[in-house]
Amino acid sequence: MRLMISALAALMLAVPAWANDIAFDGNWKQQGFLRLSPNTYELGGDFMGISSADSVSMIYRPVPRGHWQADKATWDWAVSQSVPATDLTTKGVDDRNISLYFVFVDPDQADRLANASARRIFGNESMRTLVYVWGGDYPRGTVLDSPFQPGQMMMLPLRKAGTGAFRESVDLAADYRRAFGAEPGVLVGLAVSADSDDTNTAVTARLANLDIR
Repeated sequence: MRLMISALAALMLAVPAWANDIAFDGNWKQQGFLRLSPNTYELGGDFMGISSADSVSMIYRPVPRGHWQADKATWDWAVSQSVPATDLTTKGVDDRNISLYFVFVDPDQADRLANASARRIFGNESMRTLVYVWGGDYPRGTVLDSPFQPGQMMMLPLRKAGTGAFRESVDLAADYRRAFGAEPGVLVGLAVSADSDDTNTAVTARLANLDIR
């Protein structure tokens, strides 16, 4: 495990860093799933370490109010141990290395949901989420309807299953319009997940330098 962590750190150092706008700190809270083993998340301030071994869970945080109108995002991510390519559109076979969620709600719901739990946010009827995924075997630019919350959660695969280190830069507003055919609401939440339980494999990954603006 130490060798994997060292390899990930080296991969991330090879990628120039942006300002660490969203800290990986105690504001992130893990949300497990019934009868499934949870992942392990290491919160290091400017990075998040992710370990998933035949497990799945999500970690969520509210977006600071000053970023509610953010429409761009950049981040660095690296994977040194990968799940195989899977069908992301089918429950029960949809393992992936990393998913990064940008959670929007209608403006009239934002104040009420500002500090709500992940379970409450994802249960809101106005919730719409862009999920950027490292996994599967899809060309970049694909938009997939989530099998878990169809019509409310859309997946955008950025990297195929495998290892490496990359910087990503996305246009949240343009991707939202492409995925949902409407203008985005208020960005109230961020979440990260990894999923390896369906293939009985493992993920070792790292997310850093998450900047929304």
